[in-house]
Amino acid sequence: MAEFIGVIDQGTTSTKFLIFDRQGRVVYSSFKEHRWYCPEKGWIEQDGLEIFHHVLALVEEALTEKPFRKKDLAALGITNQRETTLLWDKKTGIPLSRAIVWQDSRTSDLVREFSQTKEGIYRYHHKTGLPLSTYFSGLKLLWLLQNLPGARQKAASGELLFGTVDSFLAWKLSGGPQGGKHCTDVTNASRTQLFNINSLKWDQEILEELDIPSLLLPEVVPSASFLSEAKVGILKGVPLAGLIGDQQAALIGQGCINFGEGKCTYGTGAFLLFNTADKPIFSRKGLITTLAYMLNDGKVCYALEGSTVAAGSAVRWLKELLGLKDEKEVEKLAAQAKDNGGIYFVPAFNGLFSPYWDPQARATILGLSWDTQGSHLARAVLEATAFQVGELFELIQKECGMEILELKVDGGMIKNDQLMQFQADILNRKLRAADIEATSLGAAFVAGLAVGLLSGIEEIDSWRKTTREWVPTMEPAQRERLLRYWKKAVQKASRWIE
Repeated sequence: MAEFIGVIDQGTTSTKFLIFDRQGRVVYSSFKEHRWYCPEKGWIEQDGLEIFHHVLALVEEALTEKPFRKKDLAALGITNQRETTLLWDKKTGIPLSRAIVWQDSRTSDLVREFSQTKEGIYRYHHKTGLPLSTYFSGLKLLWLLQNLPGARQKAASGELLFGTVDSFLAWKLSGGPQGGKHCTDVTNASRTQLFNINSLKWDQEILEELDIPSLLLPEVVPSASFLSEAKVGILKGVPLAGLIGDQQAALIGQGCINFGEGKCTYGTGAFLLFNTADKPIFSRKGLITTLAYMLNDGKVCYALEGSTVAAGSAVRWLKELLGLKDEKEVEKLAAQAKDNGGIYFVPAFNGLFSPYWDPQARATILGLSWDTQGSHLARAVLEATAFQVGELFELIQKECGMEILELKVDGGMIKNDQLMQFQADILNRKLRAADIEATSLGAAFVAGLAVGLLSGIEEIDSWRKTTREWVPTMEPAQRERLLRYWKKAVQKASRWIE
């Protein structure tokens, strides 16, 4: 009997393929990085076909050169960078352009246009849980329809399909032009700003106001769903089961299945998600209301989210700026400084997300003096992530109406002990680290549920293992001073672009 679960973990910087056993242990892992394209200021793009071919190459390597065969896989799940947007030809399977990445800010004029109502950026908030922002997929799709030659006409005649990366990969793997299943799950649908999170349907009023044909849109399914058998290459016959956005997958992978339990994933950006159970909490303080998951029992779970646009990406920027070998060199440089030397860095390269939603903000370095060293700047870049998470954590506590005593953390940046200790100090809370592959773990769990290999969400507790903890040691006066200067720095960076 097949008892292994394969996971395609398609992230912002790379695509991973992992295989988990029945106990939630990683028994195989490989990855490929993909290219970024920045053809104009504020634009960030990726090649959808390159991502798909990387998926095929990774799976082929795993199932031919290693002691696994496709008959060993009970299911293949997909988790993905969420809002990144693709528009492709239904007959050829070829995207009309490169994918518009979630960090891309080209839709800032559209945000301003559709914010010209008394509700401002909260125009669709009561339906979608999202403020109008360059972050989400709906306006990216509208931009493609307005700017790609012939796209509007082809969309109206049903020749095109829209989707986030999960939808594109599932369609390609299930046959593409030869009957591929065009679908997405509730978590990814809830990031488009076209999906009503109350009715769990595409919102026709929003579609009409944005002039987006419903023919483009994928079917919305539960996160734990059997989709189709794969029909491509070495995967042919393997059940495709389970789609879920990466941050929601990490929420499950961290075992945050009860109200008020939450996690922060430190990747390209930093993402806090807190489980709010079966009722959405609509925040007017800059937080996102999103679908956490819908499993095979049909019950919906919601989450409150705070998202930052730059965390690990800011570290990569400094690495390239200073000509360092890798991100670890940035960490080593930061470790040479006993404090930030009065330096504060606001990583608003393409604006600020939660809680400010300011596309006009720009990255700013403040507090330079003759004593400033490179180590101070490196430390300030790392500390910026902790400051942003600290603001969001405080807001989430207020919106949930409870004191949250600890935060679960995962992602590549948690390997930096100095950063995690500083984060614990800024939050004044204990941090508990799980496996850094919490996203893939959650996706594997969802896929296992979809095919009946697992029986219920409670089993995740046996899969998750705490590997490290950090407790706060900072004096309250020092914490208050640091946070006061951070907020002052954000004010200086805000609305820099006129």
